[in-house]
Amino acid sequence: MNLMGINAVAKTIRSLSMDAIQKANSGHPGLPLGCAELAALLYGEILKHNPADAKWADRDRFVLSAGHGSMLLYSVLHLAGYNISLDDIKSFRTPGSKCPGHPEYGVTEGVENTSGPLGQGIAIAVGMAIAETMLAAKYNTAAHKIVDHYTYTLVGEGCLEEGVSSEASSLAGHLKLGKLIAIYDENRISIDGSTDITFTEDIAKRYEAYGWQVLKGDMYDVEGVAKLIAEAKACADKPSLIMLKSIIGKFAPKQGTAKVHGEPLGEADVAETKKNLGLNPDEFFYVDPEAVKYFAEKKAGFAKRQADWQKDFDAWAKENPALFKQWKASFDGTADGDHVDPTYEIGANVATRTASGDMISAMGLSHSYLVGGSADLKGSNKSGMKCDGGTYSAENRAGRSIEFGIREFGMASEALGLNVHGGLRSFCATYLVFSDYMRPSIRLAAIMKQPVIYDLTHDSIFVGEDGATHQPIEHLASLRAMPNVQVLRPGDAEEVVSAWHIAMASKDHPVVLSLTRQNVPVYAKEDKDWKKTIKKGAYIVKKGADTPDITVIATGSEVYMALEAAKLVSGKKVRVVSMIDRELFEEQDDDFQKQILGGAKRVVVCEAGSKSGWEGFATSKRDLFTLNQFGVSGAGKVVAKTLGFTAEKLADVLNE
Repeated sequence: MNLMGINAVAKTIRSLSMDAIQKANSGHPGLPLGCAELAALLYGEILKHNPADAKWADRDRFVLSAGHGSMLLYSVLHLAGYNISLDDIKSFRTPGSKCPGHPEYGVTEGVENTSGPLGQGIAIAVGMAIAETMLAAKYNTAAHKIVDHYTYTLVGEGCLEEGVSSEASSLAGHLKLGKLIAIYDENRISIDGSTDITFTEDIAKRYEAYGWQVLKGDMYDVEGVAKLIAEAKACADKPSLIMLKSIIGKFAPKQGTAKVHGEPLGEADVAETKKNLGLNPDEFFYVDPEAVKYFAEKKAGFAKRQADWQKDFDAWAKENPALFKQWKASFDGTADGDHVDPTYEIGANVATRTASGDMISAMGLSHSYLVGGSADLKGSNKSGMKCDGGTYSAENRAGRSIEFGIREFGMASEALGLNVHGGLRSFCATYLVFSDYMRPSIRLAAIMKQPVIYDLTHDSIFVGEDGATHQPIEHLASLRAMPNVQVLRPGDAEEVVSAWHIAMASKDHPVVLSLTRQNVPVYAKEDKDWKKTIKKGAYIVKKGADTPDITVIATGSEVYMALEAAKLVSGKKVRVVSMIDRELFEEQDDDFQKQILGGAKRVVVCEAGSKSGWEGFATSKRDLFTLNQFGVSGAGKVVAKTLGFTAEKLADVLNE
């Protein structure tokens, strides 16, 4: 091990980090100053990676869960040879920079995930570690081990305080993810001061209780840390937490205090820190020549390791053409098997959650890389995969159906990790009302442009007896309000089939499927080309007339309600439109929108949820047949009658 080179890299990380943060007059210098040796060790000696190919499929993954310490990552990626220039570092925290305030996936080469909100990074890492085991079980053969890498994550106090880290760490221990290694920057400082003011639990015992191996060491004993990582890698049946005592803001005048956590050091303290490091206080963005030399000498080794893997991969592909076909399809996002859509008779009563379950199994057969599961609601969500593999577990890595447990936030983050790892397409399922627990992760998926599918059932007051706590009202509106999230609310079983095809075609955004608990009739559709039209967000279910008097826009189970209400209207021509995706419909040209809505003088919106976002569609306030109050307990139809949300009441509105 070249300790001189590692120390030079660490010194340069500190130099670049403090100068970039000071120039931006914004940032978090504490972690980069405190963890510089660790970053140098990881990228120089530990990680299996090749800066010349940041997307090498079998690279080790490094997740900076403590994303506020982003300059640590940018600095070491620059030195290691990733496509980050010194000018990029100098533009830290400015619009368009490759070095945004927190790491952002897709913006910066070598950054594996967007990690701003604390705790989500380690949860995403758990998903990545699950992905590695799944792919290894599927593709590795006795002759060729083409999937064999580790997932590392650097966490801080904030990550471990956030509840999502507990959810994910608990599952990781249960699943015995031995190739997951979390390194804890144990500086015991947070923004408001010492963590003793709020965070005094025994973290080691906590993680041991989760089923992790816990190791302890000194952040600045480079050789000792390397030995601890080797010990972690040797433990095949437990994830490892390596607790490293550290000093936040090391070498700064105020090191070890909250003053160096989340704000620039200040020009005077930057100068003093440079003196402590043996640097010239008047030289900015200093790069130690020894650091450059260190990584230059590593370059050939990095490339050779990938070249050796590629040679093995090519031999594997030649010997296993069927597996290679699946591998290629999984990374291209195409089908690798025959697909047969389920069919439903007009008039059949089928809950859309049930139809979604049928499609999960159908898509699972045609896309061998589709994986996912539910937060302890598989039977209720109808989300179990009826295809090869069975349930994923520590004993069955080939399983494709995942039991996430009652951990909605963790589940959503792990599904994101599964997807961003590559080689898999993930979905996860729970009740729509519990999307509240998942929103932070759905938001990250949207920012990262990851097409995770959220199968959210029990989507209205028709849930019934569970009462207001389980009856979503504002949830569709809140999910639609999130940029880059596609919300699909199919009206019957046939529309669910189309919804799943739309979801699987997504390449750059997450998709929410809003599905019923209750049975809804499969209705006849007057648009004979509706399967094509629906891909534009809406289609005509009942035409009424070329120029109707009233057009009812309905979604989900309310489409059938609108059809029933139309039968009760006399003297008026009523059109019923199923709007599966409001935002997608809004993106269409004016001619298409006019064609669907028919130029009606009145447009009435019918949805069992908040009116928010529908105001621009309805002709007036009276034409918003929506719900703006919480539900009550009772059978679904009784609840609807109590709240005045029935076909008869809708007909009264239409007859006005």
